[in-house]
Amino acid sequence: QVQLVESGGGLVQPGGSLRLSCAASGSISSITRMAWYRQAPGKQRDLVASIASGSITNYADSVKGRFTISRDNAKNTVYLQMNSLKAEDTAVYYCNVRLLRGWNEYPYWGQGTQVTVSS
Repeated sequence: QVQLVESGGGLVQPGGSLRLSCAASGSISSITRMAWYRQAPGKQRDLVASIASGSITNYADSVKGRFTISRDNAKNTVYLQMNSLKAEDTAVYYCNVRLLRGWNEYPYWGQGTQVTVSS
């Protein structure tokens, strides 16, 4: 059993900042990729940012230069620093972690945390 606990969402004004955290616990073997996705009302869930075990990062074009993903392997935690937030960043943000077991990777999802950007 693997649990992902997210925190850090909330209401922020345009131009503001938030930092999301996602801590993994339970039966954890080897974490490979860690990522953040988001889903706005009526839209599909999209990748925001990802970070591989070698710390190689990838960002959606819409957040490049504003968001930074990082990970603390000792704490099995991934972070998303969000700066210069815009109204269009409003969504439920989900943490995604892939665990390596044998030759296979298994994805796990957090429960989601709401981010609302509004004045």
